[in-house]
Amino acid sequence: MELTDGVLKIEAFLTVTLGIVVLFLGKRVNDAVLLLREFSIPEPVTGGLLLSVIFGIVYATTGVSVEFMLGARDILLVYFFTTIGINASLKDLLAGGKPLAILLAITITYMVIQNLAAVSVASVFGGTAAAGLLGGTVSLIGGHGTAIAWAPQIEQRFGVENAMEIGIACATFGLILASLMGGPIAKFLIARHDLKPSTEQEQDVGLSELPEKSGLNAHDFLDAILAIHVCAIFGLLLNEGLTSVGLKLPLFVTCLFSGILITNLIPENFPRISGTRWPTRTPSIALIAEISLGTFLAMSLMSMQLWVLIDLALPILTLLTIQFLIALGVNIFIVFPAMGRSYDAAVVCAGFGGISLGSTPTAMANMSAVAQRYGASNLAFIIVPLVCAFFIDLFNALLIPFFLTHF
Repeated sequence: MELTDGVLKIEAFLTVTLGIVVLFLGKRVNDAVLLLREFSIPEPVTGGLLLSVIFGIVYATTGVSVEFMLGARDILLVYFFTTIGINASLKDLLAGGKPLAILLAITITYMVIQNLAAVSVASVFGGTAAAGLLGGTVSLIGGHGTAIAWAPQIEQRFGVENAMEIGIACATFGLILASLMGGPIAKFLIARHDLKPSTEQEQDVGLSELPEKSGLNAHDFLDAILAIHVCAIFGLLLNEGLTSVGLKLPLFVTCLFSGILITNLIPENFPRISGTRWPTRTPSIALIAEISLGTFLAMSLMSMQLWVLIDLALPILTLLTIQFLIALGVNIFIVFPAMGRSYDAAVVCAGFGGISLGSTPTAMANMSAVAQRYGASNLAFIIVPLVCAFFIDLFNALLIPFFLTHF
């Protein structure tokens, strides 16, 4: 740690350590508060928000802000989405074809609506369309990464002051709302329609007691790590190739697709150095997925600097209230019926609740929390990340410039 000019900088090792502490803190709080368990609030969300509030109080009383080195967090994101790719079979993808197409169509339409709402609210407060877009798909369905990427261009080209702060503020509050939305939506739909998983499915994530029940050993764990690294290497090469032709995607997206390709192209009996089969849907992959997702989300939420949002509170809260109501209505009245009013549809709604205002990891955390309590949904864990992690980035890259040019 180093304190310089009122900024306490936390290096990577301690950041990861605090992320683990946050996970246990969230678990203890959730165990003690029935309401959090009833609404399937993810443990890293509970712990991360609590710690970010504490850091906000420290800043308010001492003037010292806390900044974290988050390089390890981004690696955990790559790990998690690579495990999703490794768990994806071609059979599942084909089975999810129609639901995937339906969810994609709904999501694209929703993104247009989200930007129209953002531009309209900005005009009410006397802002420009460019400023409004910072509260649309730039920061909400796009998340912090998209907001950080687009804010400098919006500030320079369109003269929007504090574009970075606005984008981060919207992404931050949106992440909070998204984290809190998914579980309650799924609980409401499952209880109202008495929904249950249609078949017994293996749980891919959310198994905190997995090692004891499965006999997981060191070789199993290292075999899974090796498979993840192989996919990540190919994902990195794919990412560099796409970047060279002008298509820039997040690394975790190409690692996801690398996992899918390798899993489905390599025969099951293909010889491996470990002497075992490719570890699709094994306990070791499930455990790594759970650790990666939980720690990533904990680190993301605990690092939020809530004090930078005070001056922008009124317009941001107005905008986010409207966006929240739109997302809620679309989820319950459009996504759920369109996906078949089934248990899988309810889990998809938990994921859509996460991505509509937050981020892909938030969507996955929401679905993981629901799956832990009510049962697995392999279909949801295939189609939601495909829509969120790949198609959203592609469409958003076209949608944002269109709105900046024509509104």
